[in-house]
Amino acid sequence: MSLDQLQVMSAIEQCRSAALGGHVERCEECGHSRIAYNSCRNRHCPKCQGAAARDWLAARKADLLPVGYFHLVFTLPAEIAPIAYQNKAVVYNLLFRAAAETLLTIAPTGQARGLKAHDPKHLGARIGATAVLHSWGSAMTHHPHVHMIVPGGGISLDGTRWVPCRPGFLLPVRVLSRLFRRLFLAGLAEAHAAGRLVFFGEIESLRHCPAFKAHLAPLRRKNWFVYAKPPFAGPAAVLAYLARYTHRVAISNSRLLALDERGVTFRYKDYRRDGQARYRTMTLAADEFIRRFLLHVLPKGFHRVRHYGLLASTGCKANIARARELVAAPIPEAAAPAARDATDPDTPADNRPPCPCCGGTMIIVEVFGRGGTPRGPPSATASGI
Repeated sequence: MSLDQLQVMSAIEQCRSAALGGHVERCEECGHSRIAYNSCRNRHCPKCQGAAARDWLAARKADLLPVGYFHLVFTLPAEIAPIAYQNKAVVYNLLFRAAAETLLTIAPTGQARGLKAHDPKHLGARIGATAVLHSWGSAMTHHPHVHMIVPGGGISLDGTRWVPCRPGFLLPVRVLSRLFRRLFLAGLAEAHAAGRLVFFGEIESLRHCPAFKAHLAPLRRKNWFVYAKPPFAGPAAVLAYLARYTHRVAISNSRLLALDERGVTFRYKDYRRDGQARYRTMTLAADEFIRRFLLHVLPKGFHRVRHYGLLASTGCKANIARARELVAAPIPEAAAPAARDATDPDTPADNRPPCPCCGGTMIIVEVFGRGGTPRGPPSATASGI
């Protein structure tokens, strides 16, 4: 186990417990009290991503365009997964780069193997994309892939007009798949030649160039999975999707069903089945459940949400403004600020939930530190009553 994995385990174990301290809230109306323990705020914790997701979505809402959006998925083959697990930073960065370069290469001119520059299937425009890394399948197995949200069109190469894509079609998936395969394998071979990959355990032999080349050779002829889902029904649907995917972890609390002597039981989807048969349950021994969860701990400082093309941070605001002008879209009104104290505009908004008994305002009456416990109410004897 790595230090990062140990830190994630420790954070989740202590999350919302007395180990991290907390405070006591009391209703001003009815006097109802409750204890609120502090959260760990670790990005791998299933309970600590709600606030971060809401803040991120609020920032992205102003960047949405009134056009159709497409959902693309770039997936690594199973033969690459063990290499990716032992070299997360290198391989996941390469996955991002290859997927983005594939999209941004084919969309403007289509100049890639299998698509002529004059082919009408390419847009002839500069496009943008938001990419989200997921490293898990529904059963928490190691399954690295990138989800990309792409506006259905782009700014023409001369910057004078908005170029919409054809209805229900963004770019040819087969061409995307081939270029993605070529770019990723070339980048992986380059990383191996530069000594930036490590190998141990069952794949230790891949540190040698002949074995590594032999391992990659069949992948150059294999069809790589690039999937284009049907376009979203408007920007609101894009936000709903992003809310589910950007800050998701390998498994959410809502999927957990039971913990007993047999192990952990949870819901998952079997995508090889159709209809209701797709929704199934699985029971894993506790140690195997923890092992699968920790497979998806990312290296410290690794960004799993990235923006490319028109949406890249360096020119995002200017590009979005230009795109709105070309689409003749109204500029979205800024969201009304949350209620704040009129006497001090810098006072943060009060996001505490209301009293569960009467709906009144809960105020903090006591704060206790790490490892501490709240004081009990004074007894009648102690108070002299």
